[in-house]
Formats: sequence, structure tokens, C-alpha cells
Amino acid sequence: MQIYMVGGAVRDRLLGRPVNDHDWVVVGATPEQMLAQGYLPVGRDFPVFLHPDTREEYALARTERKSGRGYRGFVVHTAPDVTLEEDLSRRDLTINAIAACADWTGAGAVFDPYGGVQDLEARVLRHVTDAFREDPVRILRLARFAARFTDFTVAPETMALMREMVAHGEVDHLVPERVWQELARGLMEAQPSRMFEVLRECGALQVLLPEVTRLWGVPQPPLHHPEVDTGVHLMMVLDMAARLQAPLTVRFACLAHDLGKGTTPADILPRHIGHEERSAALLQEVAERLRVPVDCRETAEVVAREHGHIHRSGDLGAGPLVRLLERCDAIRKPERFAEVLLACECDARGRLGFEEASYPQRPRLLAVLAAMQGVVTREIAAKAAAKGIQGPQVGELIHQARVEAVAQWLRTAQTAKSSSTPSTA
Repeated sequence: MQIYMVGGAVRDRLLGRPVNDHDWVVVGATPEQMLAQGYLPVGRDFPVFLHPDTREEYALARTERKSGRGYRGFVVHTAPDVTLEEDLSRRDLTINAIAACADWTGAGAVFDPYGGVQDLEARVLRHVTDAFREDPVRILRLARFAARFTDFTVAPETMALMREMVAHGEVDHLVPERVWQELARGLMEAQPSRMFEVLRECGALQVLLPEVTRLWGVPQPPLHHPEVDTGVHLMMVLDMAARLQAPLTVRFACLAHDLGKGTTPADILPRHIGHEERSAALLQEVAERLRVPVDCRETAEVVAREHGHIHRSGDLGAGPLVRLLERCDAIRKPERFAEVLLACECDARGRLGFEEASYPQRPRLLAVLAAMQGVVTREIAAKAAAKGIQGPQVGELIHQARVEAVAQWLRTAQTAKSSSTPSTA
């Protein structure tokens, strides 16, 4: 039995990046031997075991043979005579097909039969063997690595191979859960736009998210969108979300906020009248198709529907402001509302020349929410009940009290602004 460190841990140490977890391959062992040493079996499709002390995963060296379409269509073979080189040959990228001895600390020789170290130095994402074409998930993984390793390029032969895979229909057989898993990971990388650029270049984005693909080439009103192209704007918004360290809910909302612009009638371009409602409807289709988690779906729906109103909220009075926050369900879900505002800031700053701009709508609307939260609804309901008022009338009384509270806040804020403005007399 020989144990090797493989994959991301070796790659990241060679790159000088932090190592968060380890992958291990065991050569020359049987499942029975692993069990005898106290390892716990966890693999469903192939023999993977948890170390009895560290609980890290140890996989028996294996080979794979394609048996059907999609990423599940494989027959896995494990045996003591499967070599380390054979195991590494089934991996996706050369930079992930490097192995080292179990006690390797980053210095000394590594086992690198497919040139992964050279590709690390050249900053290239390259497939290991032609077996890459057998698993369409590898297209998503490569795109995700492009978003993580922002100075790496995709090898031309690998891009050509991915295009062939798309043309042959391999991407059509990806299951929704796996697509969402990889997209979610990519959205959380350092430069999410690179994931979508790679997927678009190889044609996979058209299969997986045609609603997003349609945005490239769609003109934007130049007054507020100097970058003009809607697809370019979307990529800038995603990268701004990463810059502001937004959570996944916000980043998915940024991805979906302008989907409706891809269906704007040609005769009204470059205006996008009604795109918010169309975006919300398309978002629901995407969320159903990819089985997006509820929290991501709900935040994205509010952003798609209301981001235009939030951008223009600086001109609103007390009544419209309260109605806006009520539509956003801000009182009941203040944490989600804060994420909605962050997504709107990403949208506003994801434009050429606006990257360093402030977004006063965000603190202003949070202050409006605080004023609304200061209304004690329990007392209003009790007074209404004493007068025999009930049902929708109570809700209207609460609404009016919130409008009055916001109006008072607006007056106070205006007075403070006036007093801080230097006199020109």
C-alpha cells in the first residue's frame, strides 16, 4: 500500500496558495485492507474511505471507462495493480494531475507524468488526455478554475475539445443539480466573469443558460451604461459583486437581474421598457430548470423586479418609499433586503467609469427601513381593536404610521443636510 497526495493540495502548494483540504490516492490496496486498518467506507460509486483520525478522504487508485452519456455514464475499475499514472490520467486538467508523497510539504520532487508543473508555470489550463471529453462536468470545472486563477489561459486544443463536446451534445445530458453546484462555485470565485466567458466561447453557455447568452450584443442606453453592451455590463456587475465580497445569494441575483433585456423588442432598443418584469419571469424559469435554492431565487426575484425603482429611490417621498420597502418585504426580511441593496450597488457600480462611485441609495434605504421598524405595530393594533377596527383597516393604520415615521426621518435628514452646507452669503 502506497499513499499519495494529489490534486488541489499539490497544485496550490506549488502556486504558493493556502491549502484548505487534501485529496489522497491509495495504490496497491484492496477495500478489505482499508477496512482492516480502520478506514470508513463512504464512496457510493467507487471505493472512497475516511481516515480513522483525520476524516480526510482516501480513494483507491482507479480507472474509468465510458459507458453512456453525461457525467454518470462510467464504469469504474479499482484493483491493487492500478498504477498512480493510470489514476492521474483520468483527471481533468494537468495542473490537477500532479502527485506527491504523503509527507510532502511543498519542497522536493513530485510525480508529474502529464506536465502539470510546466502548465502551472506557463499559467495554462490544459486537459490531461482525450478522456476529458467523456465527462461534460469538466467543462464547468475548467470554467470555474478560469474564474479562480485569473491569470491562466485555456489551451487552444482544450478549447477546441470543449467545442466538440458541446457540438456532440454531451452538455445536454448534465443533471441540473451538478450544473448549479459548479455555477454556484464559479460565482464565488475571484473573477466570476471569466467562467461565463469560457462557457460562452466553447458554446456551453448557450445550452445551459441561453437567457444569459442572449444579452451579448444587446445595446444599452448609453447615458447610464457607457459600456453599451448588456453582456459586458453583466460581466462587470458579477466582478463587482466579487470585489465587494458578496454572498452567493447576491451574486446569483446579479447574474439574473437583467435577463429581460435579452427579450426587449427591437423597435424600442436601446431602451428596455418593462425589462424588470421580464427578468423576474425568466429568472423563475432558470431557477426551476437548475433547481436553484430558495434563498437565491427569492433574493434574485426582488432584485430583478425592483432594482430600477431602488436606483431611482433618491427622488421618492415618504409614501412611495414605504410602498417600495413593503414590496421588497423589507420589514419581515431585513437581512434579505440588505442583500437586495448590495446587489443593486453592484449593478450601479458595474459600469465603465462608475466602479469607484458611491451608492447613496443603499444607506438611505437602510435608514428608511430603520424608521419603519421603529413603528410599534402591536400598540397600533391594540388601539385599533379597542375601537372595534380590525382586518385590512389595521394594516392601513400601520402603513400610515410608517409613512409618517419615514416623513419625519426625511425632514430630519433634510434639516441636518441644510445645516451642514456652508453658507454662500
